[in-house]
Amino acid sequence: MKKLLFAAAILFGCLSVKVADAQVHLSLGVNIGAQPEWGPVGYDHAEYYYMPDIDAYYDVPRHQYVYFDNNAWVHAGALPPRYHFDRYRTYKVVVNERNPWERHDAIRARYANYRGRHDQVVIRDSHDDHYRNHWHEDGDHRDGDHGDRGRDH
Repeated sequence: MKKLLFAAAILFGCLSVKVADAQVHLSLGVNIGAQPEWGPVGYDHAEYYYMPDIDAYYDVPRHQYVYFDNNAWVHAGALPPRYHFDRYRTYKVVVNERNPWERHDAIRARYANYRGRHDQVVIRDSHDDHYRNHWHEDGDHRDGDHGDRGRDH
């Protein structure tokens, strides 16, 4: 009988830990509204987008790019003119870790096969109500120029 009670206590303890883990995970928050209209669909939470085509990051909560320049990682609201890309077509990999550029070599190697891919659905093109109130960088203009340097014009 004691073995049965002990086993039940262990089982209950394991289930309690699993529930607590799920609650902690949910407390990280949903930031769909902070994601730009050119962000990929399918993510309730995104800290950074890594863009293999330009080998740079986008900091979703702060709405700024992170790119390597003169041996340092630069955080800026726009990319320099040397970056020519279409944010809506460039593949974005969601990276939910702190300061991903600190492991940049590993991230670049892991996602190298996404370079040149243009088949990702973006929030702007989704008809899912999930994305109805997402963040618009320059107001709500869905058919404007998409920009080639990381900005809408």
